[in-house]
Amino acid sequence: MTDEFYVPETLTRAEVDALAGASVIEFGTNWCGHCKAAQPLIDKVIADYSQVRRLKIEDGSGRRLGRSFNVKLWPTLVFMRDGQEVGRLVRPTRVGDIEEAFEGVVREG
Repeated sequence: MTDEFYVPETLTRAEVDALAGASVIEFGTNWCGHCKAAQPLIDKVIADYSQVRRLKIEDGSGRRLGRSFNVKLWPTLVFMRDGQEVGRLVRPTRVGDIEEAFEGVVREG
């Protein structure tokens, strides 16, 4: 299991939209069972995608960044390239789905 925890949001939506290159923003909480179950799957895939920036953002009621992405369930992974959303996974349970999403964000637009 990953040692990386979800951290309170520190970036604004404008700052996230200004990120260059490939990024995945993972919204969830450290106590969420679905988030814990997904971590080994996500960790397995992300090991092959060092060029993708991973931000684990703690989400919850009143958290502006998650609301700006219309996050409803955890974990939600938002894949972005140069500030534009190019894919999204909600509560992933299959490595293949995660790999496909990572491939989509690293492909040339």
